[in-house]
Amino acid sequence: MQNFIVSARKYRPQTFETVVGQPSITSTLKNAIRNGQVAQAFLFCGPRGVGKTTCARILAKTINCEHITDTGEACDQCPSCLSFNENSSFNIYELDGASNNSVDDIRNLVDQVRIPPQMGHYKVYIIDEVHMLSASAFNAFLKTLEEPPSYAKFILATTEKHKILPTILSRCQIFDFRRITVEDIAGHLAHVAQMEGITAEEDALHIIAQKADGAMRDALSIFDQLVSFAGNSLTYETVLLNLNVLDYDYYFRITGQIYSGDIPGTLITLDEILAKGFDGQHFLTGYGEHLRDLLVCQDPSTVKLLEVAPNIRQRYLEQAQACSSDFLLKSLDIVNRCDLNYKISNNKRLHLELALMQMSMLNRAVEETPAPARPAPAPAPAKREPVRPPATTPITPPPPPAKPAGDHPSPPPAPQPVKTMETKPSFPGSISIKKSLHGNNGKGDGAAVEEEELPDIADPFTFEQLNALWIEFAEKLRIDKPHLFSMMTARTPELKNEREINIQLDNKLLEEEFHGIRGELMSFLRSGLNNYKIEIQTRVVENHTTLKPYTDKEKFEQMAAKNPEIQTLREQLDLDIEY
Repeated sequence: MQNFIVSARKYRPQTFETVVGQPSITSTLKNAIRNGQVAQAFLFCGPRGVGKTTCARILAKTINCEHITDTGEACDQCPSCLSFNENSSFNIYELDGASNNSVDDIRNLVDQVRIPPQMGHYKVYIIDEVHMLSASAFNAFLKTLEEPPSYAKFILATTEKHKILPTILSRCQIFDFRRITVEDIAGHLAHVAQMEGITAEEDALHIIAQKADGAMRDALSIFDQLVSFAGNSLTYETVLLNLNVLDYDYYFRITGQIYSGDIPGTLITLDEILAKGFDGQHFLTGYGEHLRDLLVCQDPSTVKLLEVAPNIRQRYLEQAQACSSDFLLKSLDIVNRCDLNYKISNNKRLHLELALMQMSMLNRAVEETPAPARPAPAPAPAKREPVRPPATTPITPPPPPAKPAGDHPSPPPAPQPVKTMETKPSFPGSISIKKSLHGNNGKGDGAAVEEEELPDIADPFTFEQLNALWIEFAEKLRIDKPHLFSMMTARTPELKNEREINIQLDNKLLEEEFHGIRGELMSFLRSGLNNYKIEIQTRVVENHTTLKPYTDKEKFEQMAAKNPEIQTLREQLDLDIEY
């Protein structure tokens, strides 16, 4: 059987130009080689599978090349390059920091550094996972790393830079490798598939790239695994089946059902997802990412943050235009809270279904509920013309026109009656809530408004009718004025007679707050009971409670108040109280 070489090794880059997703680092290294400014020590750090060790090997190969090209690449023709390609170079040493992490290992390395290269220009030492070295090994390595021989170069690679001593970091040129984008990984996978003669759908390669999470080595490993299963044809459905990835169609479908308020359809779609073997936490995480992608699609400047295939991108753009930003933000908040409490929930499926039903009610609440429990602010009074004071004398009529010659004098015109300002109700039984609210500079004390008369109606009513309207008005204050809501539901109004209602308040502050709604409450009760003679009176009965002493000083003062001789004894003995 022919030996199989995995794609991560078979298609490992051999030149800086073929490194994927790290253009800034490869350009810097090539310029340093061309200009003869190669540092004595490098530190390559970043996530797994992004090309740290690959770039270290290419750098070691290039600086030992005898015929470096004008672009800063190795020639691949000289003996040094050929020996490197055959893994037989004596100038390049690769060490694993995890298995060579003791002081003795570093001493052996230092002893080898003293011997100059027999062929080529430099001896290059590549130490992978260098953060695994012990503190003593790092200290033994410091002097050699700071002042190595001119022919020695050190390239350190790690995924955890924060574990390396600052004294080591200060002696190296640090290159931070970034995660490889989904587009770059998908493009490289398409190249590998073409070289291997495999037909692969673009959507399938994008799913592999997303699953790899920025690591090219992981992507190539997944690619080999899927090719082993599917053969020479790699489809979108095959990738979803083998990688346990939920199809985008489910996310788009359930989002449409939630946005339209279709709770039964949402629960049925969730049941289909769970029946396929997907965990609720897996769906919750994926749906949060789906809502995030919809949100970034609503602004043209953030569409570039979407890492999906082109045809999927179009579906995101269409659904993003159909959903409102407020709905997406509230849904994301519900998903986040559900995710935080999912693991501690006893009934995880019910916990997830409740979150989906809450999201389904977002738009329904806006359409069906006329307004939240917030009383609408009274409209500003219309601008009125200044009222002239009543005239006590008739307005002087204009002078009569000059009588023509020869005519009989005409009688002077009769004086016009003076119009006095009178305010009458527009129709019987009308009452102005606005004026009740804004009477007396908006304090709403319930005084009679001079500008509009109340109808002379006083139908009898019972205490039960009054109490029902009282509770109904209190419900309107539940959200905006919780203190008044609690007071009105805890305090029962007292009906002194057929027109006077008394209410007892605990303090002056609550009385001032109650005066702000007094006019509106009185108008509400008058219209509801059809009795416009009703008046509301308040009285404050403060509840003075005796505070329990806690400190030594308070206890002494309370004792001295009951028995003054204790204070006299303290003064005679010149005693102090410890505070």
